[in-house]
Amino acid sequence: MDYDVIYIGSGNAAWQGGRFLRKAGLKILIIEEGLYGGACANRGCNSKAILDSAYEVKSLTDNFEGFGKSGNFEVNWPELMKLKRDRIANMSVFLDGKFREYDLDVAHGKGIILDEHTVQVADKKFTTDKIVICTGLKPIIPDIKGKQYLHDSNDFLDIDELPKHTIIIGAGFVGMEFASILAEAGLEADVIVRGDMALKYFHQPYVQNVIEILKKKNIRFHFNQTVKEVIKSDDVTIDNPEEKVLNIENAMNSDEYLRDPEAKIDNKAYENGFTVNCESGLSLTGDYVIAGMGRTANVEDIGLENVGLKYTNKGIKVNGHLQTDVPNIYASGDVADTGIAKLVTVAIHQSKYLAKELLGEADEITYPVIPAVAYTIPRIATVGIPAYIAEESDEYEVHTIRYGKSYSTVLKNDKRAEAKVIVDKDLNIVGAEIYAADAENVANMFAFIINQKITLEELDYMIYTFPSSSSVCLYKLHNIHYDL
Repeated sequence: MDYDVIYIGSGNAAWQGGRFLRKAGLKILIIEEGLYGGACANRGCNSKAILDSAYEVKSLTDNFEGFGKSGNFEVNWPELMKLKRDRIANMSVFLDGKFREYDLDVAHGKGIILDEHTVQVADKKFTTDKIVICTGLKPIIPDIKGKQYLHDSNDFLDIDELPKHTIIIGAGFVGMEFASILAEAGLEADVIVRGDMALKYFHQPYVQNVIEILKKKNIRFHFNQTVKEVIKSDDVTIDNPEEKVLNIENAMNSDEYLRDPEAKIDNKAYENGFTVNCESGLSLTGDYVIAGMGRTANVEDIGLENVGLKYTNKGIKVNGHLQTDVPNIYASGDVADTGIAKLVTVAIHQSKYLAKELLGEADEITYPVIPAVAYTIPRIATVGIPAYIAEESDEYEVHTIRYGKSYSTVLKNDKRAEAKVIVDKDLNIVGAEIYAADAENVANMFAFIINQKITLEELDYMIYTFPSSSSVCLYKLHNIHYDL
């Protein structure tokens, strides 16, 4: 065999564990078709963090409107985009250096599985004992008329100028986080939601709080809508029995228009760029359309059929050892259908576990509680047992901690900061929902508390830095201990 393990994909699901296997003496090959590091490093997490941060700062300055604020904090998107491109351009180069440092071999090109022990890249074939598929997910583009006009999250995170009026299809992470950026930029957007809720895995009262903030900033929501088609501006529908689509420059001189001067020509669609029509009859116009309808397994044309592996939109099914139906082929990260949240932090956890598994040092994979954050403005986070389950069970109690209302003076005037803390019958903290400007940091605190099973009494004994969001939240948490 040429290699002990071949990883198809170079993201965190691959190299984080691959480096430990190499250190243990195994020969490792990483195959990458695009940029080293995959989606998070080059097109997702890092790009979003850079672009979002400036608008997060803007939002914080707005907390001091009427309380010492002088002038306005404005974000220059082109300059911000230049910063993002400069930083991201170095990521792949940085990881190339890391792969060399870890003595990991790399083959650049599309990896295609030929059989259980052979992967082809261009005209080269590599043999291996084990194969690990780490190809991640890709944005879903719905199969509708005009789908070629849709942009995905990768496009938006690399756009030269922000659109004046954006239509967002979907209200998950992509839809809601991008809507927050557009809202803080003072721009318009329409968000089309197929169901009756946004960010369905997060605490809905907090999601509704964000929606209300966005509504006040020219972001409109349309629930229970299914998109039927997207029409470009230079195709204009004239309202006549034949429902013909004509170029706007010819429409005014067309026979149909001359026969019926009252015929409607959608000039707004022409001016703004695109019309999105829904099955209900809802019609929206804008100059940019984003498909934020989730992501699907990125496994097309990698040779799964050659080894009899099947997959769904959720990915490739694996067992508790991240092993597929083919014993020597594994899947790690977002492409693996594990039933666990598809987050970069989870991909790292799985990659490190798989290194131990392939070295014969692990039982079935286990997971600690996993915090998740929607980087809206303000943030929403969830960790452990969710409130909606706790509220319907006699096994838990839900306590609301309004630490922003009590301590806004030390929270950058963020009066909204709030957490719902779930405790079990033994008064152990088992879950939390957070709604605050820095909810991600508070969520990490709760993840540590829950994983380490730190009791309310132990928390009450500890001393914390002040002022800080964690200290004031924990101080309010002490009240649960005293009240009980």
